Amino acid sequence: MLIAPVPSLPEILLYTAHPATGLRRLVEAEDEEVDPQPPYWAYPWAGGAVLARYVLDRPESVAGLRVLDLGAGSGLVGIAAAKAGASAVIAAEIDRNGIAAIGLNSLANGVEITIIDKDITMGPPPAVDLVLAGDVFYGREVAERVIPFLDRCMAAGIDVLVGDPRRNDLPLSRLRLLAEYQVPDFGDAKGAVTKPSGVFSFEQEDADARLKTNHSE
Repeated sequence: MLIAPVPSLPEILLYTAHPATGLRRLVEAEDEEVDPQPPYWAYPWAGGAVLARYVLDRPESVAGLRVLDLGAGSGLVGIAAAKAGASAVIAAEIDRNGIAAIGLNSLANGVEITIIDKDITMGPPPAVDLVLAGDVFYGREVAERVIPFLDRCMAAGIDVLVGDPRRNDLPLSRLRLLAEYQVPDFGDAKGAVTKPSGVFSFEQEDADARLKTNHSE
């Protein structure tokens, strides 16, 4: 793998994929006629990149706090939080190769990150002050697990920031826009015009919305 600065985040180095790495061999396609997708942790995604950029630009958002990087992937967001002065960073990641990548990337950037190598979304949140969730709404099933977990975090007094390029399953009704950045996304063609990606605070569910949901059950 090639180590290089992240586009739009020159402060951070990541080991990323290039054609000679052969990383596609780590993924098996269910359909032999479908080309397997490369590992998600080997590339910066827009949601993580925009959240990392926000944290580096506003170090006061994480300084002195215990931070959870949820669905950490490469560890990009957690690395940004550590560089911006977080007192401790936990990265939650379930892919064993992603876990290895977080270790390599944190070492390359001279920061310390504690890794939780299991799905934490079904249980109580860890002892942190802030959750950073970059690109965790990439599918409906994932969103349906993540949203209740984030609700439990808020009930425990933990703030939540979300980074996302407005993917289809992003719960916009629960989000308040804080900032936007133009960052490249994984899958964009080289030289393609970048679209704005947002950093949002995750908000309590509106009481009227909860009432409607209860009546519909």
